[in-house]
Amino acid sequence: MRHYTYALLGAVAGLALSGAAFAQKLPDQLTWTAYDVGSGGYNQAVAVGNALKNKMNVTLRVLPGKNDVSRTVPLREGKVPFSANGVGGTYMAQEGVYEFGAKEWGPQKVRTLLLNNSDALLTIVAAKDTGVKTMADLKGKRVAWVIGAPSLNQNITALLAYANLTWNDVQKVEFGGFGQAMQGIINGQVDAAFSSTISGPVYQLASSPRGVAYPTVPHGDKAGWARLKAKAPFFVPFMGAEGAEMSADKKVEAATYPYPVLMTYDTVDAGQVYAMTKAMVELFDEYKAAAPGNGGWDIKRQVFDWVVPVHEGAVKYFKEIKVWKPEYDKSNAALIERQKVLAEAWAAHGKGSHADDAAAMKAWQKTRAAALEKAKMDVFLTEW
Repeated sequence: MRHYTYALLGAVAGLALSGAAFAQKLPDQLTWTAYDVGSGGYNQAVAVGNALKNKMNVTLRVLPGKNDVSRTVPLREGKVPFSANGVGGTYMAQEGVYEFGAKEWGPQKVRTLLLNNSDALLTIVAAKDTGVKTMADLKGKRVAWVIGAPSLNQNITALLAYANLTWNDVQKVEFGGFGQAMQGIINGQVDAAFSSTISGPVYQLASSPRGVAYPTVPHGDKAGWARLKAKAPFFVPFMGAEGAEMSADKKVEAATYPYPVLMTYDTVDAGQVYAMTKAMVELFDEYKAAAPGNGGWDIKRQVFDWVVPVHEGAVKYFKEIKVWKPEYDKSNAALIERQKVLAEAWAAHGKGSHADDAAAMKAWQKTRAAALEKAKMDVFLTEW
């Protein structure tokens, strides 16, 4: 993953935990938000819930949300502590872009616990009967746009950019949620959408008369990858081997990123985060085979210096089991400092008096870029 290399403006506060207030225990009743019922993230959360119930007598309720915003609202309001979220509800929420650049949002101080780095892909899924084999083949095709889901839409934007295409080169078809978009492919309303290759609807598409296809993203195209990373820096080259019509012997050359991301806010109790992280790691053998993609939660597959900082409670556990290296303190501190710069820029910017929401978001876009440049931090996602 690309690391931030800017200098820290100050020491990191909050990594030292108070033992007296550190309750390392999960409540008897726990709630996560996740993607729609049937999605890879939802199925994995249910599998984790079964392990929690069987081994710890903790009941996990999984609250499905149609998009990034609906999954993140309960966390922001303090009603839910954790989410098996996507890159939208984590990275884009941190950055305060797209829907999270609206007046009622702004940059969010989110944190990660664990990342799922499975053999599955997060990619554009197309109907096989369209003849689509590469990203360039999407030109002129009907592509799903999910309202309120910046991660899904921006990911498509980035993958189109790889092929030097934009949304003007395809037919945009709007849907109210991920599940509706995927069902739209099966029903013939649209030709392609963004999904995990292990989600239920992708398997349904594969067994339908339309069939499933995965447009490739060749790793050797440096110019294409430069365009992709400029739109979505969290993507990495990967050979997908898990999902509908995929296997170790039938891999797909593509781009992907961690999904789901088990995330929270910086204000959530460190003891509860510690306990949740510990349960996920120590119960891994109980749920690893219970849902497609669950192998990605393996502690051996974790990336501790991704694009969103790790919560202090999780850091404490990782240090205890000796998987946290000293250099991760620096990268984590840099990401926390980035969030601080963004928060200060948002506060100084103010909501202002603009003619409409679009004007307000454009004004914030300029303020955000200027603040990051002044702090000598990478400026991503400047066009939205």
